[in-house]
Amino acid sequence: MSMTVWEWFEQRSYHHRDFEGLGRASENGAERPSTTLIFPARNVAGTIGTILSVVEGLRARTGLPEQVIVIDADSPDGTADVARAHGAEVYSENELMRAYGPAQGKGDAMWRALSVARGDLVMFADADTADFEEHFIYGTLGPLLADPQLQFVKAAFRRPFKQGEEKIPDGGGRVTELMAKPLINLFYPELAGFVQPLAGEFAARRGVLSSVPFFTGYGVEIGMLIDVFDQVGLGAMAQVDLGTRQNRHQSLTSLSRMSSVVLRTVAARESMPQRVEGNLDGTATGLWEQPDTYLHAVATEDGLHLDEHLNELIERPPLASLTDDTALSSAV
Repeated sequence: MSMTVWEWFEQRSYHHRDFEGLGRASENGAERPSTTLIFPARNVAGTIGTILSVVEGLRARTGLPEQVIVIDADSPDGTADVARAHGAEVYSENELMRAYGPAQGKGDAMWRALSVARGDLVMFADADTADFEEHFIYGTLGPLLADPQLQFVKAAFRRPFKQGEEKIPDGGGRVTELMAKPLINLFYPELAGFVQPLAGEFAARRGVLSSVPFFTGYGVEIGMLIDVFDQVGLGAMAQVDLGTRQNRHQSLTSLSRMSSVVLRTVAARESMPQRVEGNLDGTATGLWEQPDTYLHAVATEDGLHLDEHLNELIERPPLASLTDDTALSSAV
């Protein structure tokens, strides 16, 4: 289905209130695709219990979602114990698909989680959300349950910035506004209607997720958005307004590294060279590889510093392309 970004925005933008019926007690005999909700988790013992309590309430009343998974990064703060106490299936990201070695970040954990997901529809959500509510779940899954033609749904929301007592209603999402959206407008203008292209809340049909690669780190969301668009087209994608969402905020140094990964991910999809080495006569001798390190120069009270951070861009293959014995997993 061919449509402009303006047409898409009008026809494929929903509100969580459109799906409030899913948040009520389910009717006997009602048939719908099975659902899996996955939380990649790292040191979120302070929020995961509250989140899973909300999930438990919706699940007890409606049966949605049927499967709840927490993929823990072997967090030393007891995240796994809290999640297990709330009835979630808990897996170590490093034990799933061990043939690929230790997990290399959030995207890798998400990719490995697919190996134990049983639902026809799979939803991912962040585990550090401070104001998680039921409509985050049924709102995100709603379009897929209502329209069999849709294949992928992204959450949209306002993200305030809070520091101490000061709160800026739309001050969050700095990497999204300063890096992701300009890149999308430049290289993928068809996707410019997505309010939160880097949102960790999204849902898709399991077959779609199994047929696209996953970047292992912070590039996973924008890489997936591009790959799903290439595979199913804009008309099979949608977004849902979930209201407001409050997450942990990162330091500017961390945001700088995250931005570099988002940039490199788009560069990888566009096959853009990092740099061309030129001869004295003006001819090019070759392309430089994208470096695996990120150099960050800063000025502090102690003077000027140059730090080096490892930012490898690793891409996992589509899960559907692997043999069953590759996807061995172990619960923790």
